[in-house]
Amino acid sequence: MSRSRMSGTTEKRVLTVLKVLVIAGAVVVSAGPLLYGMLLSVRPFSAVVNAPLDLFPAPSELDFGSYPTALRDESEGGFGLARLMRNSLGVAVGTVVLAVGCSVLGAYAAVRLRFFGRTAVNGMFLAVYLFPGIVLAVPLFVGMSRIGLTGSLFGLVLIYMAMTVPVALYMLRNYFVAVPVSVEEAALIDGCGRLKMIWKVVLPMSLPGIAATSLYVFMIAWNEYLFALLFLVRDRERWTVALGIAQLTEFTVPATVLMAGSIAITVPVIVGFFGAQRLLISGLTHGAEKG
Repeated sequence: MSRSRMSGTTEKRVLTVLKVLVIAGAVVVSAGPLLYGMLLSVRPFSAVVNAPLDLFPAPSELDFGSYPTALRDESEGGFGLARLMRNSLGVAVGTVVLAVGCSVLGAYAAVRLRFFGRTAVNGMFLAVYLFPGIVLAVPLFVGMSRIGLTGSLFGLVLIYMAMTVPVALYMLRNYFVAVPVSVEEAALIDGCGRLKMIWKVVLPMSLPGIAATSLYVFMIAWNEYLFALLFLVRDRERWTVALGIAQLTEFTVPATVLMAGSIAITVPVIVGFFGAQRLLISGLTHGAEKG
C-alpha cells in the first residue's frame, strides 16, 4: 500500500508539473508577442534599430511619443488613428444595437413561436453565416450603390448588420432555449403581454448570452477589413481602424509607431470585454435572485 501511495503521489506531482509547464507555454506563446509589441512601442526608434531584440528597455530610454504620433491627425503630423477609432466605434456600436436588437426578437420567435418552416429557418441561421464575405461583396456593393450608401458609415453599419445577424440569432437562440417556459407562462398569466414579458423576464435571464453576443458582434465590426476597404477606400475621412493599421504597415512608418497604433486600437476591445464581464456577473446574479 505504501508503494502504491508513493507512486500515486509521484504521478500527481508529475501531472501537476506538466500542467504548469503547458499553461506557462501557452501564456508565453499567446501573450509574448503582445508584450514584445508593448515594450517596442515605448522605445525610441533609434534604439530599436540598434538593438531590436532587447526585450526590456532601460528606464532612461522609455519614450511614449509614438502613441501621440499615431493618434494625432494628419494635419498635425500624425497618422489620424484617433479619428479612425471614432469612426470604428460609431460603426461597431451601431452594428451591436441594430444586430442584437433584431436578433433578440428573431431568436425568441424561432424558439417559442410555432410557424411553417420553423425547423428549416433555425437550420439556416448558421448556414447563412458560413457564406464567405467575398461571395456577397459584389451584390452588396451594387445594391448599396443603387441606393447611394457607398462611402457612408451608415451603409457600412447595414452591411455589418447583415453579416452578424445570422450568427447572433444562432447564439441567442441557444440561450433562449434555456429559459424555462414555466417562467414565461407565469408572467403571461399575471397579465404581461408578449413584448413586456420578453423585456421584463426573458432578457434579464438571458443577459449573459446577450452580453457575449454583443461583444462578439462588436469585435467583428471593429476588426472587419474587406467591406471597409470596398466601401470607404475613396473617402479617407471615413476610414476605420482596420484600414488605418493597414496604412501603418508601409515601410516609411517607424515600427514603434506601428506597434503603438496596434496597441491603441485594442483598448476599446479590452474595455468592451471587461464591460461584458461585469454584465455576465450581474446577469448570473440577477438570474439567481429570480430563481
